[in-house]
Order: sequence, then C-alpha cells, then structure tokens
Amino acid sequence: MLFPLYDDNSDRTTTPIVNYILIAINILVFVFLQQLGTNDKFTYAFSTVPQEIVTGRDVRTPDRVVEAPVTGQQLLIPGLQPTPFSVYLTLIFSMFMHGGIAHIAGNMLFLWIFGDNVEDRMGHLRYLIFYLLTGVLASLAHVLSTVMFAVDQSSLLVPSLGASGAISGVLGAYIVLHPKRRVTVIMFRFLTDVPAYVAVGIWFAFQLISGLGVLGGGSQQGGVAYAAHIGGFVAGVALVKFFTIGRGSTPT
Repeated sequence: MLFPLYDDNSDRTTTPIVNYILIAINILVFVFLQQLGTNDKFTYAFSTVPQEIVTGRDVRTPDRVVEAPVTGQQLLIPGLQPTPFSVYLTLIFSMFMHGGIAHIAGNMLFLWIFGDNVEDRMGHLRYLIFYLLTGVLASLAHVLSTVMFAVDQSSLLVPSLGASGAISGVLGAYIVLHPKRRVTVIMFRFLTDVPAYVAVGIWFAFQLISGLGVLGGGSQQGGVAYAAHIGGFVAGVALVKFFTIGRGSTPT
C-alpha cells in the first residue's frame, strides 16, 4: 500500500554515525551470528521469551516436529535454547536479530530513511539511548500484551526478535519532530511525495488496526508482534521532547 524510499535530508547538519553503526551491527549479527537465519541455536537462545521475562527464569524446551495443515509437510520447530546470562538482557540483544532477509531489509530501510534526522536533532549519545530505551519498552509492551491476551500457556513461549520496536520509536520521534517533511514513497504503485505525517501515519494506522485485530488471540499473528510496534511508537512520541531538551529547533 505504501512503501517509503527516501526523505528530504537537505537541512541535516551532522553525520548520523550512530545510525550507521546500528545498521552495521544488525547486519553483522544476522550474517555472522545468525548465519543468515540458519543458526537456530543462537536465535532461540537470545530472543525475548515472554514467560522468561515475566518469571525471570530461563526456559528450555525440546525440538518438536509439526505437520503443516495445508501441505502435510513435516516441519522441525527448534526448542528454546539456554541463555548464558540474565534473561532480561534478551530485551536488548533480541533487537539486533531478525527472522529472515526480508525482515532485516525492511527494518534497515526504515532505519536508514528516518533515523538520521532523529539523530541529527537529538545528538549522537541521546539518540543511542533513545533507540535502546524505546526498543526495550516495545518488547515489554509485547510481553505485557502476550500475558494479557494469550489463548494458552504456549503463547508465552513464542520468542520475539527484531529491530522493529526500536525503529517504531524512531518513527514516533520523527513524526513529532518533522511532521511536514517530504517523504518519497511508492503509494498504490505510484511514485509520489507525501508529508511525514501521512507516510508514518498510514504505517501506524496499519499497526493499530492489525494489533486490535489479534487481541483475542495474543499479540502476535503471522510472525508480527504488533504490540511491540505500537508500544515502541507510543514510547517514541512520549519521550522525544525529553531527549531533545536544549537541542534547539529544526525546520519540519
């Protein structure tokens, strides 16, 4: 429906070093540690598991074989692996991992487009803290939603991962700081420019509608943790003014 390509960076005054580093870390983790998504033991050890966060205890489960309902094909579902440190640290580590190439490509594109102007406005250190904080808050929103709306205990054992929550926080900050900045997007197969409040607003509306649609069956559907997206965005909107105190103002 709407796919962003780039935005107006004509007034950016600093090099977004932190944004570049965050993108690089995400890519390096996916390529070398997750081995392009094939290293299940690493992924299932460092992802965020709601039950672990709620109880504070590491959970290990055996591998299991399930049958696809349509094709009848048997699929191996890896079990949760031991986490070599406090399970609460997975709230940070999981935001640098991804479930596949399409997942990381989409996330990094959004971070590349929107993160640089937020970093320019906040400053390097504040932006790094903001990114990590909103990412953690997004994961906690997913955990809370899962606990509140889980249909059974097994829902609490479904791991989550990805930079989407933190990037949602960046989008929340962006729409507050630069609501009228022009963003070039593909909309309904047409290339056009729209203000940021349209580009980001449509994205958030989709997350909200999708999230409300799955409340009866947990906060995750089709592999997407909508509660994390919504929580990260709301956190970004709420915290951006605090993180830009004393940083002056920039054109929107």
